[in-house]
Order: sequence, then structure tokens, then C-alpha cells
Amino acid sequence: MVDILSLALYFAVGVVQDFFFTLNTKYVAEKKIFPAVVFSFLTVLISMWVLYDIINSIDKTSGILAIIIYSLGIATGTLLAMKVPTLKK
Repeated sequence: MVDILSLALYFAVGVVQDFFFTLNTKYVAEKKIFPAVVFSFLTVLISMWVLYDIINSIDKTSGILAIIIYSLGIATGTLLAMKVPTLKK
């Protein structure tokens, strides 16, 4: 069974991951190579780490819930990144 702390952590990491992804997209569009590469690396590292953790440490039923919570965190990260004035064009 997954605990509330783990779900909260998945949610928070999803927010950070998508915020980084949005920064990556911004830097790619601006042709800023180094920041784009750094945020691309961080985005993939976070997503693979979380999915690896979900797959290896949670049972099937709880894993589905963890993936849903993680996805909600990613959606929240998109919302926040779109609301940050410095990221808007």
C-alpha cells in the first residue's frame, strides 16, 4: 500500500519535472543550447527515476494511483509554468 507521503512526493516531483520541461522548451525556442541541454537532462532523469521507483516499489493497484498523482503533478507544473511571468513571451 502506498502512503500519503509517497503520493505527495510523486506530486511535487511531477510539478518540478514539468516546470523543468517547460524551461527546456523555452530555451530550445530561444536557441540557448547549454540551458536547453541541462533542463532536458534533468527532465528525463526525474521522469525515469520516478517511473523506476513506482514500478519497483509499489504494488499494481497502488502503482496506478501513484501514476495518476504523478500525472496530476505534471499537469500542475504546466499550469504554474504558464503562469510565471518570466516564462511568457
